[in-house]
Amino acid sequence: MTDKPLFKKILQVGLVVRDLDDSMKKYLEISGIGPWDVYTFDGTNIENITVRGERKDFAIRVGLANIGGVQWELIEPLDDDSIYAEFLKEHGEGLHHLALEVDNYKKTISHLSNHGVEVLQEGRAKGGFGFAYLDTTETLSCITEIYDIKLKRTRVVPEAVYPEKVE
Repeated sequence: MTDKPLFKKILQVGLVVRDLDDSMKKYLEISGIGPWDVYTFDGTNIENITVRGERKDFAIRVGLANIGGVQWELIEPLDDDSIYAEFLKEHGEGLHHLALEVDNYKKTISHLSNHGVEVLQEGRAKGGFGFAYLDTTETLSCITEIYDIKLKRTRVVPEAVYPEKVE
């Protein structure tokens, strides 16, 4: 047992989807969630990607929206090389992970590793923050993502916004 809570707050709810465009439309029309900033992440903007310790490059499209201070992320795998693609194949669409704030990225990974929690996937945005997905499915019933935010980040301009802004 830790002497204080390991996780500070929920930062993000991550869901895997088959079709990002259809999902953003559905979320906006049915529940009013949006607008969505759209990005493609792959080996050109994410580096040192590993999946279960093995070096891999993969590609995903994501849509990001905020609800009450929590970011929602819709993830469409563009190939079969990520844990998102594995999840979609094994479970279909749905809740994939929660991103949780921690005080110390490396200490959290070490602490959880000492308790048998595997790092499923990790990497670093070029010139920016690191991330790790931890297999907390046995203890928290979903995967946990944590961030290593050491550098001052600048906002990355999305490649698209849904719905498109009309001026």
